[in-house]
Amino acid sequence: MDASLLRALFHLDVPVLEKIIRPILVYLFLIVGLRLAELDRLIEGDAVVLIENGQLRKDCLKQELITVAELEEAAHKQGFESLDSIDRAVLEPGGSFSFFKKQPPLDDTRHQELLRRLDALTQDVAKLRRT
Repeated sequence: MDASLLRALFHLDVPVLEKIIRPILVYLFLIVGLRLAELDRLIEGDAVVLIENGQLRKDCLKQELITVAELEEAAHKQGFESLDSIDRAVLEPGGSFSFFKKQPPLDDTRHQELLRRLDALTQDVAKLRRT
């Protein structure tokens, strides 16, 4: 191995005291960072609900300096047609958006399931009549 490469990899010209202090500082920052979840919350902030129960919270949008157009664009990127199909939208601490789609009422879901089953039964009866 070339001596210049070895020097570049291991910084042999760095003072000994710095070689001792640097790993200790890195270790301390890792311990503090991993143990203090509150520190992360202070740095990143809390999640902010932008849409709750399908209702746009304009005060939160204004506080976070987000326009409705920007929110719609983020929703389109995640596959939503419009904000009307979103039940809940959250701005996460890292700056990403989480969208949750509206769930159809339980009666509609049951009705659709019954219609699917009736269609399957109709097909089964039609097959039996043919034989």
